[in-house]
Amino acid sequence: MKLIDIHTHIYPEEIAQKATDSVRQFYQIGGGDMHGTASQLLELGTQAGISQFVILPVAIRPDRVQGINNFIYQKTQEETRFVGFGTVHAAMDGIGDEVERIASMGLKGVKMHPDSQRFAIDDLRLFPMYEAVEGRLPVLLHMGDQRYDYSHPVKLRRILDLFPKLQVIAAHFGGYSMYQTACDLLKDTDCVFDVSSSMMFMPDGTAEHYINIYGAERMAFGTDYPMWDPVSETKRFLQLKLRPEQLEQIGYKTAQRILQLP
Repeated sequence: MKLIDIHTHIYPEEIAQKATDSVRQFYQIGGGDMHGTASQLLELGTQAGISQFVILPVAIRPDRVQGINNFIYQKTQEETRFVGFGTVHAAMDGIGDEVERIASMGLKGVKMHPDSQRFAIDDLRLFPMYEAVEGRLPVLLHMGDQRYDYSHPVKLRRILDLFPKLQVIAAHFGGYSMYQTACDLLKDTDCVFDVSSSMMFMPDGTAEHYINIYGAERMAFGTDYPMWDPVSETKRFLQLKLRPEQLEQIGYKTAQRILQLP
């Protein structure tokens, strides 16, 4: 079955391992064999049967936004299997101008990680960005760490109500560590969800439960490399007790539709 991984991260070779270790430390996860490099993602993804990879950047500081977006653009030019998103930061100047630059480079959306970037989804400084992408580019958001309030699903619900044409991909079933809260707040919206960094934490049947509530057409496959091994995450996904047409929809059709991929 064709697979599109809608949630991956890569870093420049010279800092990839350090960046990967830093993310693992942020989540208090022990070391693994993932290095955060483009070459390893392609190698493991090929083993897993993944045909395309959406690479998602995060800029912890506003002065790094443009350089990080340039790196993602460069990687999409070097590798046809990579689909790139840009990033922004609430504290940067000219956030709307950077959205225009992201679009002009052919990047397919905007990624934000409110918890590590230390700003809330409904921060007023982000409103020009939401206005610039509404009806145009999707926004993929890390969602729902209980340690912080930045990415609480209630904040996303507020934004979706304020920007009704905004296409959001809410990562981690819409609420990493608060799945039911996310479901209560977001099930009647138009946002899409990815399955990344969630399935291994859920009791048997839980992933299928939320997929059936949201509908497969609102779910997308993702591995969150280099947090996790694409091979094991793909196996975990394909073992879900879902109908073949649901697996196919989540495996690639939702991403294909949202990102307008051929």
